[in-house]
Amino acid sequence: MIVADVQLLKQATSRQALDRVPAAVTRTTGPILRPGQNCWRVAQADRASVLIDGAAYFANLEAALRNARRSILIVGWDFDGSIRLRPDVGIEESQPLGPLLRSLLEERPDLEVRILVWSVAVVHAPGAPGPLIFGADWQNHPRLQLKLDTHHPLYAAHHQKIVCIDDSLAFIGGMDLTVERWDTCRHACDDPIRLKDDGTIYEPVHDLQMVVDGEAAHAIAEVAYGRWKLGTGEELVPAPNGTDPWPDGLVPDFRHAPIAIARTYPAWGEQPAANEAAALTLDALSAARETIYIEAQYMTAPYVGDVLERRLADPDGPEVVVVQTHESHGWAEELVMGTNRDRLIRRLRQCDRHGRLRVYYPVIPNGKGGECQVLIHSKLIIVDDVFVRIGSSNLNNRSIGLDSECDAAIEATTEEMRRTIVALRNRLLAEHLDVSPEAFDSALDANDGSVIAAVEQLNTGIRGLRAFQAMTDDGPAVPATGTGLLDPLEPFEPLSLFKRRKE
Repeated sequence: MIVADVQLLKQATSRQALDRVPAAVTRTTGPILRPGQNCWRVAQADRASVLIDGAAYFANLEAALRNARRSILIVGWDFDGSIRLRPDVGIEESQPLGPLLRSLLEERPDLEVRILVWSVAVVHAPGAPGPLIFGADWQNHPRLQLKLDTHHPLYAAHHQKIVCIDDSLAFIGGMDLTVERWDTCRHACDDPIRLKDDGTIYEPVHDLQMVVDGEAAHAIAEVAYGRWKLGTGEELVPAPNGTDPWPDGLVPDFRHAPIAIARTYPAWGEQPAANEAAALTLDALSAARETIYIEAQYMTAPYVGDVLERRLADPDGPEVVVVQTHESHGWAEELVMGTNRDRLIRRLRQCDRHGRLRVYYPVIPNGKGGECQVLIHSKLIIVDDVFVRIGSSNLNNRSIGLDSECDAAIEATTEEMRRTIVALRNRLLAEHLDVSPEAFDSALDANDGSVIAAVEQLNTGIRGLRAFQAMTDDGPAVPATGTGLLDPLEPFEPLSLFKRRKE
């Protein structure tokens, strides 16, 4: 029967996708990064920085774009040329992104601009679909190409968020160049700069992007060039070396850092499957000794629950602190992501016999005696003082083997890098708690290094972190059946459901 065949297909799909993810190994010694297994490549960056929130990313991106001389390649889930990268300054100082790219082309005869956007963005993503389908005035230039990427399975998304400049600088993370992404670390509920086209203010949003140069930038450009070839059929030639588009005034967080690149691709046409990002997640979480810090838009995948459950059950395991989005948008997201998120939280809470789990969402006072929530769009994992991963991969099923993803990770090799990773974690938590990083450092010292104790000591203001209800209640008995069809592990062919199964 067809119903039975559907169930068999779902089971087989789950096995096939997860079988390609190497099993996590809990290490007492040795590196986390294993090129060819949990990352595609490790390449050196002379400089690397983490850009917290859209205002920082967009401003530094604009500065880097203005330094471009030969090539700008943008690969994304969505793109909207009408956005301004610095809406907090006058339009004469920072024009919309599309016209900015056009003006750069007119100034620089050797510059070429290419933009590749997920084809379904025209109906699914928040940016304006008209310019993606029909074009816009700023696109009318012989050295500018905007292409829609149709090289993906049914229901799959091209989800990578990459900008490469002169093959010498690369931005990678969770932010697309589209509407409703810009925000400052204040995340004010009523910030008048955060306007939609209809004049209303969109919700506060928190996200992260990493910028790297050197060989790491070349390697990320290679990923983007590969995607361009799959999406358009055109093979690009890397730009010659010699330019330095690093944003003026941006102080690097890391110097001479090895950058790991981990990808997710479904097997599709000439494209082989890649499941490095999920393997890296498993290995990083398994390696934690003291603290796991996660920022996630979605955390629903059972494989993440498996490894976190083992770590929480271990008497000597790490603290686990998760900051993620609370409010869902629409019934489908609530059913698939909200319900499965809460189910996973309850599962982890039940095995947390040592009190080392906290799952929060951030809130901001709305000036009327209430509060509004901050959308967490970042995809971050920090393990102890040794590992940080930033990218496009959510902790849900489809980021295992259906959507195209790309993440960047750093594993500390020096004491200075260790301090930088800890400082990044503390700075992020300080932002959510509305305290200074120095205040968080002091609270951490006062509580013998316990991140949970430091958060609870400082989490007393009207802006701060709220515990998910699933941390305390039993919740409704809502079955998970059916949600796998909306959050699948890998591609499937609908016609295969009607084919006779071989005995």
